Amino acid sequence: MASIIGVDIEGILRDVLENVKMLEEQPNVSKLSSEELRAIAEQHAIKTKYGNLVFMTSVRNRSAGLTVYIGSPRVMDYQQLSEKQIDILEKVPETLDRVHKYVKKAPLVRVDKVMGSNEEFTPICTMYVSTQRKDCIRLAYMLDVLLFNKDEVVLGKEHPHLYLLYIPEWQEKDRQILVFPEIGVTYVLGSDYFGEAKKGFLRMAMWCAKQRGMLGVHAGAKIVKARGPDGRLRRYSMLLFGLSATGKTTHTCHNHGLDPNLGEGIEIVQDDVLFLKKDGSALGTENGFFLKTDIDPVNQPLIWKAATKERAVFENVLVDFEGNVHFLDDTLTGNGRGVFPRSDLDPSCLSPSINLPPLSELDGMIIIFITRRNTVVPIISKLTIEQAAAAFMLGESIETSASDPTRIGESVRVVGTNPFIVGDPAEEGLWFYDFLKQNKDKVQCYLLNTGGVGEILTKKGRKVIVEQRPLRVQIWETASIIRGILRRTIEWTYEPYFGVMVPSHVEGVDIAKFNPENFYTREQMEEYIKQLKAERAYYMIHNYWSFLEKIELTEELVRFIGLDVVSYEFPPPQRREENIEQTEVLDVTQKS
Repeated sequence: MASIIGVDIEGILRDVLENVKMLEEQPNVSKLSSEELRAIAEQHAIKTKYGNLVFMTSVRNRSAGLTVYIGSPRVMDYQQLSEKQIDILEKVPETLDRVHKYVKKAPLVRVDKVMGSNEEFTPICTMYVSTQRKDCIRLAYMLDVLLFNKDEVVLGKEHPHLYLLYIPEWQEKDRQILVFPEIGVTYVLGSDYFGEAKKGFLRMAMWCAKQRGMLGVHAGAKIVKARGPDGRLRRYSMLLFGLSATGKTTHTCHNHGLDPNLGEGIEIVQDDVLFLKKDGSALGTENGFFLKTDIDPVNQPLIWKAATKERAVFENVLVDFEGNVHFLDDTLTGNGRGVFPRSDLDPSCLSPSINLPPLSELDGMIIIFITRRNTVVPIISKLTIEQAAAAFMLGESIETSASDPTRIGESVRVVGTNPFIVGDPAEEGLWFYDFLKQNKDKVQCYLLNTGGVGEILTKKGRKVIVEQRPLRVQIWETASIIRGILRRTIEWTYEPYFGVMVPSHVEGVDIAKFNPENFYTREQMEEYIKQLKAERAYYMIHNYWSFLEKIELTEELVRFIGLDVVSYEFPPPQRREENIEQTEVLDVTQKS
């Protein structure tokens, strides 16, 4: 394995794996039961009126910019590293030496859990947490809530052992997350945010799953039953992809107004990550749900009920002096988080299994890519398989006030809506495209916009001015749209700008009010469309040419990703930037 910028990668991997395996026998390592973890964690918690626990953390988001993947060229791309990440990498030998000496002295708690419940693939997850800061015992307790005990599941035929070492008290100036995917080890240094543990294990497991021919998908999953106009009750699996704050968990845990008296209903399977197989089956990962805490009992009744039970655990949620929880108050952070056991969801809406069955046992699969935009993207679009594969690669949403107030409205794109991909993202997009082609008769794909239409923003320096507020789509309207998809009652028509099918009629929703022509002049609307399509084209051509070379460039796909509004050639990678320039919008108002 090659040395990169003076770092002996092969030697590092040997050293890390050797040291992490030695931890088990050290006298400074304690192993506690679930009851002991809860009892000790309670001593450092705020107890709410529901009896559940709230903790305050020093770090309140994932440290993505301080995360470095270390290994062979398959897992690390030196060209994509920031200056800070390069600095972290150059100092890795020195950092590891300090870490390995420190963990021989610091008090550590060990937690052993299992990810998944199936006969094929169930990674064993071992976390070591330093309790030099006594309150950090909560990290062990939260993982205990989230994953399975070994005695709760049958280990799969393959069960790679994954390790995560947590040292929250590491100096803030040296905060970093070191990921060694090929040996299944992650070091979290200087962060006490639980998301690093949850996503740390999932990231490593997704890499392992990819080596076994599966695709790790960052998506909610459920089984739905709905009755169509022909009177037939159909059973579908559903995957909902979405970046943070787009509504993935909300709509995964929503019943969409389906009628139990008609035999309709939902079975919630998972809310975050599954391992998808080419036959349409998927292996679930977690025994709990990880929620963003901006919830209310009207719009998210299923989540609300589970979150107000005793076993829920929260980070950075405001609790007043009487123990009341103010879920919608973001004074402390716009990223309040929590975990609760999936068994605390309403049993009538809960799947007995965390896995999805193969397509051969279902009437089909519905895949929904959730975005949140506020200008001209249709509220719902029906996609071809090529458009769906491109939607996977685009992983599109926008910056919000919670993520970066100075960049409100700007586009965010993450392949597969999955910030935890290890390796070449184009490989995952091509796997997904192949899956769609193999199952094209049974898979339907949609792009769902949970934002709105009509917004006009201007910038003055770093200040963003809202000149026209968007018409927001409400959660109940989105639920009605999904219900219409399931019942097959939506009437569709062709939309020429993006080359997609959009609804002309949705039962219970005034879909016409979301027409962008109600909010913009024709010139404004076409300029917003041109800008978005050019962004998409630029993003795909500059970053994922290897994907575009291997997908059929249908007319609908060309319009969807904006290749009709840019001039381009098939350039070699080193010359992409100079060979692409935006041109005038072509005539895309007529379907050829």
